[in-house]
Amino acid sequence: MADVIKKATRESYGEALRDLAGEYKDLVVLDADLAAATKTGIFKKACPERFFDCGIAEANMMGVAAGLAACGKIPFASTFAMFAAGRAFEIVRNSIGYPHLNVKIGATHAGISVGEDGATHQCNEDIALMRTIPGMTIINPCDDTEARAAVKAALDFNGPVYMRFGRLAVPVINDPATYKFELGKGVTMRDGNDITIVATGLMVNEAVQAAETLAAEGISARVINIHTIKPLDKDIICKAAKETGLIVTAEEHSIIGGLGSAVAEAVTECCPVPVIKIGVNDEFGHSGPAVDLLKEFGLSAENIVNTVKKALKK
Repeated sequence: MADVIKKATRESYGEALRDLAGEYKDLVVLDADLAAATKTGIFKKACPERFFDCGIAEANMMGVAAGLAACGKIPFASTFAMFAAGRAFEIVRNSIGYPHLNVKIGATHAGISVGEDGATHQCNEDIALMRTIPGMTIINPCDDTEARAAVKAALDFNGPVYMRFGRLAVPVINDPATYKFELGKGVTMRDGNDITIVATGLMVNEAVQAAETLAAEGISARVINIHTIKPLDKDIICKAAKETGLIVTAEEHSIIGGLGSAVAEAVTECCPVPVIKIGVNDEFGHSGPAVDLLKEFGLSAENIVNTVKKALKK
Protein backbone atom coordinates (compact mmCIF):
# COMPACT_ATOMS: atom_id res chain seq x y z
CA MET A 1 0.00 0.00 0.00
CA ALA A 2 1.38 3.40 -1.00
CA ASP A 3 2.22 5.90 1.69
CA VAL A 4 -0.35 8.62 2.26
CA ILE A 5 0.83 11.97 0.91
CA LYS A 6 0.42 14.85 3.34
CA LYS A 7 0.58 18.54 2.54
CA ALA A 8 -0.47 21.76 4.23
CA THR A 9 -3.12 23.66 2.28
CA ARG A 10 -1.19 26.91 2.83
CA GLU A 11 1.52 25.42 0.60
CA SER A 12 -1.11 24.50 -1.98
CA TYR A 13 -2.26 28.14 -1.89
CA GLY A 14 1.18 29.55 -2.68
CA GLU A 15 1.86 27.01 -5.41
CA ALA A 16 -1.53 27.52 -7.03
CA LEU A 17 -0.99 31.28 -7.19
CA ARG A 18 2.35 30.76 -8.90
CA ASP A 19 0.98 28.19 -11.33
CA LEU A 20 -1.98 30.37 -12.34
CA ALA A 21 0.01 33.59 -12.75
CA GLY A 22 0.69 33.02 -16.43
CA GLU A 23 -2.97 32.45 -17.27
CA TYR A 24 -4.30 35.35 -15.17
CA LYS A 25 -2.31 38.47 -16.01
CA ASP A 26 -4.36 40.65 -13.63
CA LEU A 27 -3.58 38.41 -10.65
CA VAL A 28 -1.58 40.23 -7.97
CA VAL A 29 -0.67 39.09 -4.47
CA LEU A 30 -0.46 41.11 -1.27
CA ASP A 31 0.99 39.95 2.04
CA ALA A 32 1.44 41.44 5.51
CA ASP A 33 5.06 40.54 6.23
CA LEU A 34 4.29 36.81 6.41
CA ALA A 35 5.17 35.56 2.92
CA ALA A 36 7.31 32.72 4.24
CA ALA A 37 4.51 31.46 6.48
CA THR A 38 1.55 32.01 4.14
CA LYS A 39 3.65 30.59 1.29
CA THR A 40 2.94 33.55 -0.96
CA GLY A 41 6.71 33.80 -1.15
CA ILE A 42 6.42 31.09 -3.81
CA PHE A 43 4.49 33.54 -5.99
CA LYS A 44 6.86 36.38 -5.08
CA LYS A 45 9.85 34.43 -6.35
CA ALA A 46 8.14 33.76 -9.68
CA CYS A 47 6.46 37.17 -10.15
CA PRO A 48 8.20 39.77 -7.96
CA GLU A 49 6.70 42.67 -9.93
CA ARG A 50 3.17 41.49 -9.05
CA PHE A 51 3.80 40.95 -5.33
CA PHE A 52 3.30 43.66 -2.71
CA ASP A 53 4.41 43.37 0.92
CA CYS A 54 2.21 45.74 2.91
CA GLY A 55 4.03 45.16 6.18
CA ILE A 56 2.41 44.43 9.53
CA ALA A 57 -0.64 46.52 8.63
CA GLU A 58 -3.39 44.07 7.74
CA ALA A 59 -6.26 46.55 7.72
CA ASN A 60 -4.33 48.82 5.37
CA MET A 61 -3.55 45.81 3.16
CA MET A 62 -7.28 45.13 2.75
CA GLY A 63 -7.76 48.75 1.71
CA VAL A 64 -4.97 48.45 -0.84
CA ALA A 65 -6.54 45.25 -2.16
CA ALA A 66 -9.87 47.06 -2.51
CA GLY A 67 -8.20 49.81 -4.51
CA LEU A 68 -6.47 47.35 -6.80
CA ALA A 69 -9.75 45.51 -7.40
CA ALA A 70 -11.45 48.82 -8.24
CA CYS A 71 -8.74 49.31 -10.89
CA GLY A 72 -9.44 45.95 -12.51
CA LYS A 73 -6.82 43.77 -10.85
CA ILE A 74 -7.57 40.49 -9.03
CA PRO A 75 -5.82 40.90 -5.68
CA PHE A 76 -5.17 38.06 -3.23
CA ALA A 77 -4.70 39.61 0.22
CA SER A 78 -2.85 37.10 2.37
CA THR A 79 -2.18 36.78 6.09
CA PHE A 80 -3.08 34.63 9.08
CA ALA A 81 -6.81 34.05 9.60
CA MET A 82 -6.70 35.83 12.95
CA PHE A 83 -5.50 39.01 11.26
CA ALA A 84 -7.51 38.69 8.03
CA ALA A 85 -10.88 38.02 9.64
CA GLY A 86 -10.22 39.47 13.09
CA ARG A 87 -7.95 42.49 12.98
CA ALA A 88 -9.08 43.65 9.54
CA PHE A 89 -12.78 42.84 9.86
CA GLU A 90 -14.08 46.39 9.61
CA ILE A 91 -12.10 47.12 6.45
CA VAL A 92 -13.11 43.80 4.89
CA ARG A 93 -16.74 44.61 5.66
CA ASN A 94 -16.83 48.23 4.53
CA SER A 95 -14.15 48.45 1.83
CA ILE A 96 -14.52 45.00 0.24
CA GLY A 97 -17.89 43.53 1.19
CA TYR A 98 -20.07 46.64 0.96
CA PRO A 99 -18.95 47.63 -2.59
CA HIS A 100 -18.75 43.91 -3.48
CA LEU A 101 -15.24 44.18 -4.87
CA ASN A 102 -13.36 41.35 -6.54
CA VAL A 103 -10.91 40.76 -3.67
CA LYS A 104 -9.75 37.29 -2.65
CA ILE A 105 -8.63 36.83 0.94
CA GLY A 106 -6.15 34.03 1.56
CA ALA A 107 -6.35 33.31 5.28
CA THR A 108 -3.77 30.80 6.47
CA HIS A 109 -3.00 29.32 9.90
CA ALA A 110 -6.66 28.92 10.83
CA GLY A 111 -7.99 26.81 13.69
CA ILE A 112 -6.53 24.86 16.59
CA SER A 113 -3.91 23.22 14.36
CA VAL A 114 -1.82 26.39 14.46
CA GLY A 115 -0.52 24.54 17.50
CA GLU A 116 2.31 26.10 19.48
CA ASP A 117 1.34 29.66 18.48
CA GLY A 118 -1.45 29.37 21.05
CA ALA A 119 -4.84 30.93 21.66
CA THR A 120 -4.01 34.38 20.28
CA HIS A 121 -3.32 32.90 16.85
CA GLN A 122 -5.76 29.97 16.84
CA CYS A 123 -8.58 31.63 14.96
CA ASN A 124 -11.73 29.59 15.53
CA GLU A 125 -14.09 32.47 14.80
CA ASP A 126 -13.22 33.49 11.23
CA ILE A 127 -15.94 31.54 9.41
CA ALA A 128 -18.56 32.97 11.76
CA LEU A 129 -17.30 36.50 11.17
CA MET A 130 -17.12 36.19 7.39
CA ARG A 131 -20.57 34.57 7.18
CA THR A 132 -22.11 37.79 8.48
CA ILE A 133 -20.77 39.88 5.58
CA PRO A 134 -23.40 40.05 2.81
CA GLY A 135 -22.19 38.56 -0.47
CA MET A 136 -19.01 37.02 0.96
CA THR A 137 -18.16 33.60 -0.43
CA ILE A 138 -16.35 31.28 2.03
CA ILE A 139 -14.22 28.30 0.98
CA ASN A 140 -12.52 25.86 3.36
CA PRO A 141 -10.70 23.15 1.35
CA CYS A 142 -9.91 19.74 2.84
CA ASP A 143 -6.65 18.90 1.08
CA ASP A 144 -4.04 19.92 -1.48
CA THR A 145 -6.15 18.95 -4.50
CA GLU A 146 -9.18 20.85 -3.30
CA ALA A 147 -7.16 23.90 -2.23
CA ARG A 148 -5.60 24.28 -5.67
CA ALA A 149 -8.99 23.93 -7.32
CA ALA A 150 -10.45 26.47 -4.89
CA VAL A 151 -7.89 29.11 -5.84
CA LYS A 152 -8.74 28.61 -9.52
CA ALA A 153 -12.48 28.82 -8.76
CA ALA A 154 -11.95 32.02 -6.76
CA LEU A 155 -10.09 33.56 -9.69
CA ASP A 156 -12.94 32.74 -12.07
CA PHE A 157 -15.57 34.08 -9.68
CA ASN A 158 -16.37 37.80 -9.66
CA GLY A 159 -16.82 38.95 -6.08
CA PRO A 160 -15.21 38.80 -2.63
CA VAL A 161 -13.98 35.39 -1.50
CA TYR A 162 -12.59 34.28 1.85
CA MET A 163 -10.39 31.18 1.59
CA ARG A 164 -9.28 29.31 4.71
CA PHE A 165 -5.99 27.40 4.70
CA GLY A 166 -4.16 25.41 7.37
CA ARG A 167 -0.65 25.20 8.77
CA LEU A 168 -0.69 21.46 9.45
CA ALA A 169 0.13 18.95 6.72
CA VAL A 170 -2.99 16.86 6.04
CA PRO A 171 -3.63 13.74 3.90
CA VAL A 172 -4.40 14.26 0.22
CA ILE A 173 -7.68 12.37 -0.16
CA ASN A 174 -8.90 13.67 -3.54
CA ASP A 175 -7.47 12.45 -6.85
CA PRO A 176 -6.28 15.48 -8.86
CA ALA A 177 -6.91 13.56 -12.10
CA THR A 178 -10.63 13.12 -11.43
CA TYR A 179 -11.59 15.72 -8.83
CA LYS A 180 -13.99 18.46 -9.93
CA PHE A 181 -14.53 21.54 -7.78
CA GLU A 182 -17.88 23.32 -8.04
CA LEU A 183 -18.32 26.50 -6.06
CA GLY A 184 -21.27 26.16 -3.69
CA LYS A 185 -21.69 22.42 -4.25
CA GLY A 186 -21.06 19.82 -1.55
CA VAL A 187 -19.39 16.50 -2.32
CA THR A 188 -20.67 13.12 -1.14
CA MET A 189 -17.52 11.29 -0.11
CA ARG A 190 -19.34 8.17 1.06
CA ASP A 191 -22.98 7.13 0.92
CA GLY A 192 -24.93 5.90 3.92
CA ASN A 193 -28.44 5.59 5.32
CA ASP A 194 -28.20 5.60 9.14
CA ILE A 195 -26.67 9.02 9.75
CA THR A 196 -24.93 11.85 7.90
CA ILE A 197 -21.58 13.35 8.84
CA VAL A 198 -21.10 16.81 7.32
CA ALA A 199 -17.50 17.99 7.50
CA THR A 200 -15.25 20.76 6.23
CA GLY A 201 -11.50 21.38 6.02
CA LEU A 202 -9.18 18.90 7.69
CA MET A 203 -12.17 17.26 9.40
CA VAL A 204 -13.27 15.73 6.09
CA ASN A 205 -10.53 13.11 6.24
CA GLU A 206 -11.41 12.41 9.88
CA ALA A 207 -15.07 11.97 8.88
CA VAL A 208 -14.16 9.50 6.14
CA GLN A 209 -11.99 7.51 8.56
CA ALA A 210 -14.80 7.54 11.12
CA ALA A 211 -17.29 6.26 8.55
CA GLU A 212 -15.01 3.35 7.73
CA THR A 213 -14.78 2.43 11.42
CA LEU A 214 -18.55 2.71 11.79
CA ALA A 215 -19.13 0.55 8.71
CA ALA A 216 -17.10 -2.23 10.30
CA GLU A 217 -19.54 -2.07 13.21
CA GLY A 218 -22.62 -2.20 10.99
CA ILE A 219 -23.40 1.54 10.98
CA SER A 220 -23.94 3.13 7.57
CA ALA A 221 -22.71 6.75 7.69
CA ARG A 222 -22.98 9.17 4.80
CA VAL A 223 -20.09 11.65 4.57
CA ILE A 224 -20.51 15.04 2.91
CA ASN A 225 -17.64 17.43 2.28
CA ILE A 226 -18.78 21.05 2.43
CA HIS A 227 -15.86 23.00 0.97
CA THR A 228 -18.01 26.06 0.28
CA ILE A 229 -19.62 27.12 3.53
CA LYS A 230 -21.21 30.18 1.96
CA PRO A 231 -23.21 29.87 -0.19
CA LEU A 232 -24.14 26.57 1.45
CA ASP A 233 -25.33 23.66 -0.68
CA LYS A 234 -28.74 23.37 0.95
CA ASP A 235 -29.92 20.75 -1.55
CA ILE A 236 -27.35 18.15 -0.52
CA ILE A 237 -27.89 18.94 3.18
CA CYS A 238 -31.67 18.73 3.04
CA LYS A 239 -31.56 15.53 0.99
CA ALA A 240 -29.32 13.96 3.63
CA ALA A 241 -31.60 15.17 6.42
CA LYS A 242 -34.65 13.58 4.79
CA GLU A 243 -32.90 10.32 3.97
CA THR A 244 -30.93 9.72 7.18
CA GLY A 245 -32.85 11.74 9.77
CA LEU A 246 -29.77 12.67 11.81
CA ILE A 247 -26.75 14.89 11.15
CA VAL A 248 -23.38 15.30 12.87
CA THR A 249 -21.20 18.21 11.75
CA ALA A 250 -17.43 18.35 12.15
CA GLU A 251 -15.24 21.42 11.81
CA GLU A 252 -11.98 22.89 13.07
CA HIS A 253 -13.81 26.02 14.16
CA SER A 254 -16.06 27.16 16.96
CA ILE A 255 -19.39 25.35 17.15
CA ILE A 256 -20.86 28.87 17.25
CA GLY A 257 -21.49 30.44 13.86
CA GLY A 258 -19.57 28.02 11.66
CA LEU A 259 -20.46 25.00 9.54
CA GLY A 260 -22.63 23.44 12.25
CA SER A 261 -24.67 26.59 12.61
CA ALA A 262 -25.08 26.93 8.85
CA VAL A 263 -26.26 23.33 8.53
CA ALA A 264 -28.66 23.68 11.46
CA GLU A 265 -30.14 26.83 9.92
CA ALA A 266 -30.63 25.02 6.62
CA VAL A 267 -32.40 21.95 7.99
CA THR A 268 -34.80 23.98 10.16
CA GLU A 269 -36.16 25.42 6.91
CA CYS A 270 -36.46 22.21 4.89
CA CYS A 271 -36.44 19.15 7.13
CA PRO A 272 -36.00 19.66 10.90
CA VAL A 273 -33.78 16.88 12.26
CA PRO A 274 -31.28 16.76 15.14
CA VAL A 275 -27.93 18.39 14.31
CA ILE A 276 -25.06 17.56 16.66
CA LYS A 277 -22.00 19.79 16.30
CA ILE A 278 -18.39 18.69 16.72
CA GLY A 279 -15.94 21.57 16.88
CA VAL A 280 -14.25 23.86 19.35
CA ASN A 281 -16.64 24.53 22.20
CA ASP A 282 -17.18 27.97 23.75
CA GLU A 283 -13.56 28.23 24.86
CA PHE A 284 -10.14 29.42 23.75
CA GLY A 285 -7.38 27.10 22.62
CA HIS A 286 -3.88 26.91 24.08
CA SER A 287 -0.35 26.17 22.99
CA GLY A 288 0.68 22.63 22.13
CA PRO A 289 1.56 20.24 19.29
CA ALA A 290 -1.13 20.48 16.61
CA VAL A 291 -1.93 16.77 16.43
CA ASP A 292 -2.28 16.55 20.22
CA LEU A 293 -4.52 19.61 20.33
CA LEU A 294 -6.84 18.22 17.67
CA LYS A 295 -7.35 15.10 19.74
CA GLU A 296 -7.75 17.08 22.97
CA PHE A 297 -10.48 19.24 21.47
CA GLY A 298 -12.31 16.25 20.01
CA LEU A 299 -11.40 16.98 16.40
CA SER A 300 -10.67 13.36 15.54
CA ALA A 301 -12.17 10.34 13.82
CA GLU A 302 -12.39 8.62 17.20
CA ASN A 303 -14.59 11.37 18.65
CA ILE A 304 -16.78 11.39 15.54
CA VAL A 305 -17.33 7.65 15.95
CA ASN A 306 -18.25 8.04 19.63
CA THR A 307 -20.55 10.99 18.90
CA VAL A 308 -22.36 9.10 16.14
CA LYS A 309 -22.94 6.09 18.39
CA LYS A 310 -24.34 8.25 21.19
CA ALA A 311 -26.57 10.11 18.74
CA LEU A 312 -27.98 6.89 17.30
CA LYS A 313 -28.75 5.53 20.78
CA LYS A 314 -30.82 8.64 21.54
